[in-house]
Amino acid sequence: MIPEEVHTKRATVVGGARSGRAVARLLAEAGGEVFLTEQDAPSGGTAAALNAAGIEYEFGGHTADALDADFLVLSPGVPTQATIVQRALRAGLAVYSEIEAASWFCDAPIVAITGTNGKTTTTSLTGHVLRTAFADAPDREVIVAGNIGYPFSDCVLDAEPTDVVVLEVSSFQLDHVDTFRPRVSVVLNITPDHLGRYDHDFGAYAQAKHNIFCNQGEGDVVVYNRDDGDVRGAAEQAAAEQGVRPMAITRKEVPAAGAGLRDDRIVLRTDEEDDPLMPQNELALRGRHNVYNSLAAAVSARVMEVENDVIRESLSGFEGVPHRLEEVCTVGGVLYVNDSKATNVNAVWYALESFDRPIVLIAGGRDKGNDYTDLKPLVRDQVRAVVALGESAETVVRELGAEADVHHRADTMEAAVRQARHAAQPADVVLLSPACSSFDMYENYEDRGDTFRRLVETML
Repeated sequence: MIPEEVHTKRATVVGGARSGRAVARLLAEAGGEVFLTEQDAPSGGTAAALNAAGIEYEFGGHTADALDADFLVLSPGVPTQATIVQRALRAGLAVYSEIEAASWFCDAPIVAITGTNGKTTTTSLTGHVLRTAFADAPDREVIVAGNIGYPFSDCVLDAEPTDVVVLEVSSFQLDHVDTFRPRVSVVLNITPDHLGRYDHDFGAYAQAKHNIFCNQGEGDVVVYNRDDGDVRGAAEQAAAEQGVRPMAITRKEVPAAGAGLRDDRIVLRTDEEDDPLMPQNELALRGRHNVYNSLAAAVSARVMEVENDVIRESLSGFEGVPHRLEEVCTVGGVLYVNDSKATNVNAVWYALESFDRPIVLIAGGRDKGNDYTDLKPLVRDQVRAVVALGESAETVVRELGAEADVHHRADTMEAAVRQARHAAQPADVVLLSPACSSFDMYENYEDRGDTFRRLVETML
């Protein structure tokens, strides 16, 4: 759809959370007739804001009024399986995601980043590199948005053609794209997660991720993890069938196009020539997974014509993102690390692999049907103690407790931090890396991480 068509259409936005409200405002500002439907009660001030924007709405459930529309736009939290969405599809209504609708209004090039793990870090890092590059260019802005916490719809009208938009996009946001076409797409990895949303079909989940490059073609680039078989196959097929330029990232030899390692140095190859960038050990972010994240950011920035010296400076000076291997402080020789964003087993695997000293692991929350098998060797080799927290504490103890020297259960984060402190020895790491969602005890993973950080800082 083109923006000029919006004012002739009636749109129903399903979901009244932040992204839903943002896209409703965007469509209304574009002259469309907009109706917002939300199954829960409105949060404070929401109704007044919608009234001010001229948006009709209903809360407390979805009525037939929601289907009186030309198309639906879904907030990311609304699954395709929702009754209102299924009714719309059966009625032949078009259904779009929030990023799809926002993209109709975007003339700036988009760097879009997805993956099961690492997308927030890579999005933040890519934005940091580009902002460093454009610091002396007052006519160029870098907009970082999407799943990272700032809805695309809230910023798209501010983007000029000379700007760059860096988007973190989740599988949920990619479920209903139609014309969304990034200049650069990045796929970091795909491992099982959120499978309940996809009828426990990993292939359906992976396909949602692959939608990031489904509309790309000549002149576009897909940056992909060549060491992930699923990602490699899909990206290289898209390159062969759609004409998109493939640029690989790998921890192995330097690829024909992209970035890799040679003699522990990062080497870019973007124009058929090797371009040594920097030693791997000068990267600001620790861990093997962050090598991939850094390579992806470097290649994306290079495609956007950022010079190597800026990329090098940015990768070595980046301070990371909150709640992802965030070093809180050192108390009594013990380093406390907040990895609250690790809400699946694969993310915890990466976290454990990032340290070469004993770890006291705080894990647990609302389990998503985790299979902890891959963690057991790492726990056995590196974890001094496991502190199991929250709704899944019994599961964590059963699966991982015997792999560590000792294990404990905790009913609160305060108790977990106290038990971890007693179990840790000087030079150890106390790592909050839950492998579970936060919704048993907290509003979100940020709330959980903030609580951990606050409790640790009181020990100073």
